[in-house]
Amino acid sequence: MPESAPDRIFSVEEANRLIGAMEAVIAEIERLQGQLERHDRELQILDALWGPKVLETENPDHGEFEKHRTGVDETLEEIEGLVRDEILARGVRFPTGGLEHGLLDFPTTLDGRVVYLCWKRGEPKVSHWHEINGGFSGRQPVTTEHAERMGTEQQ
Repeated sequence: MPESAPDRIFSVEEANRLIGAMEAVIAEIERLQGQLERHDRELQILDALWGPKVLETENPDHGEFEKHRTGVDETLEEIEGLVRDEILARGVRFPTGGLEHGLLDFPTTLDGRVVYLCWKRGEPKVSHWHEINGGFSGRQPVTTEHAERMGTEQQ
């Protein structure tokens, strides 16, 4: 099934202007993922110690269990909010595995078709692109000629 038309088309320059903000958002998501892992580790320890008895309110570690379970829920909500409000709302998308690997795609056009400007966390600017179905392994360098033609066509 083909993907729907993107909400926004970026020029290379427009995508590059967002890199600083995207770096910050992904850094915050990574920090939250670490927090999520700590909560999960604590829950696993409590489960190993008590099993289902940790759910009983009279259990001495029940409060600790609830604290970490709430921490997981709140942290997941925070990550989802950042993704929704700071990335997706700007018209940027995550490719498969993007959240785990710090990859973002900026929809653009090239020669009348939609393609993606591809950026990986740590890269100073958007310097690659790929076909919609090309993925990270299909990345190609953005040449000056490409950059001049990308994002200038209307759908």
